[in-house]
Amino acid sequence: MRSIVDSDDSVRSSFQRIADVFLAQPGLPFAGILSAERIERVFAKHDNLFGLGTIYSTSTMVWAFLGQVLRDGKEASCQSAVARVVAYQQQTNGLVPTSDTGDYCRARAKLSEHALHDLATEVAGQNEQQARPDWLWKGRHAGLVDGFTFTMPDTPENQKEYPQQPQQRPGVGFPIARACAIISLATACLRDLALGPFEGKQTGETALLRTLLGSFAPGDVMVADRYFCSFMMIALFQLRQVDCCVRMHRSRHVDFRRGRRLGKTDHIITWTKPERPEWMDAATYAAMPDTLELREIRFQIVEPGRRTQTLILATTLLDEQKYTKADIAALYGFRWNSELDIRAIKQSLNLNHVRCKSPAMVRRELWTTILSYNLIRSTAVAAAVLHDKQPRQLSFTSTCQYVLSTWDVFSSGLVSAQDMEIQCRRMLHQISSCEVANRLGRIEPRVLKRRRHRYKLMREPRNILRAKLKSGN
Repeated sequence: MRSIVDSDDSVRSSFQRIADVFLAQPGLPFAGILSAERIERVFAKHDNLFGLGTIYSTSTMVWAFLGQVLRDGKEASCQSAVARVVAYQQQTNGLVPTSDTGDYCRARAKLSEHALHDLATEVAGQNEQQARPDWLWKGRHAGLVDGFTFTMPDTPENQKEYPQQPQQRPGVGFPIARACAIISLATACLRDLALGPFEGKQTGETALLRTLLGSFAPGDVMVADRYFCSFMMIALFQLRQVDCCVRMHRSRHVDFRRGRRLGKTDHIITWTKPERPEWMDAATYAAMPDTLELREIRFQIVEPGRRTQTLILATTLLDEQKYTKADIAALYGFRWNSELDIRAIKQSLNLNHVRCKSPAMVRRELWTTILSYNLIRSTAVAAAVLHDKQPRQLSFTSTCQYVLSTWDVFSSGLVSAQDMEIQCRRMLHQISSCEVANRLGRIEPRVLKRRRHRYKLMREPRNILRAKLKSGN
């Protein structure tokens, strides 16, 4: 029995280095969200604790894979990841691997994508549960919904599962995947995500969102653009007691002279159930209400130097006393944060084009990237609590840079617990000072000053171009 306990302690201590690099120390805010015990429990649940006592164990692979996706350029390569493992093993007097990346890549492929998914969503969920009341919208948790795409290496396996766009010639384009994400308004963590091919039956953003309905809790508010504005989508959320705030679809006519008037360009109207769509089964259709009472509002966005923009929203927030027209307009204005958050994931964490060459590894890289994003956000949340700020006030990129600057030192286990907490508090203080600039009325032209390499675009497969070069054509 003692050997089993010792083994559990060894596993837990090996996972502690992951918590250390993200400044999750006992005594600090939100420290329990990322603990060695939580990481161990999630991977044990999926029977994914491997390599105990060897170089490439589960804890080492999670630590190294997180280090890969948080970096870019040459530092994101597998060779660089192996170099960091070598340095860590030498620093801790452990077994040192060879410089060959084969063992590392095979061990990385053992990581369970389901465990990575569960850990990423659990971290986001715990952040959401512990969010301070002043971070919420009128005491309610809001989920910002948006879709995005990303590409991957051109391999037969990736092309089969995530085909390139059909208008591109074979061998010229890249496999492309579509994703739909739910991002927390309060903490900026990514709560959940659905993935599918770019094109095909039931692969659109609305179809992906329907698979994520369980990620919303009763009392939540869903905020999305007009692509998600439909009777069936709103009704599905209403069945789960989730309110919606979406921009009106351009195909739907709005007449503010009809319905029950609440104020200027603010009224309650009744939508009737349309015919059953192909994707919905008869039982679900029968459970849909025959009518929906929705509130429609119209407001204008006026910014100096820009054309005035008129927006019409549809929402299930019917109480005009509790939720004023200005409140709902402000809520929809927060939707733009999802665009910025996805941009941070794609640019700062390189999700615009992933590196792995098989669909299974692409999904592992995706969820490791989402996990690293949520852990960086958790670090910013801790800094916000300590220094009485909003999590979205703090720069994601700066937080990521501070975490990476102390990665090797904090993960070595050579810093005492007392010194570690002191250093973490100092780092969180520095992070709290890195606020996102509030650049009101900023207008910039969408042009590039720096010229790129003037190579021609590839219009034929590489093997054909290579043959032409050899033949002199």
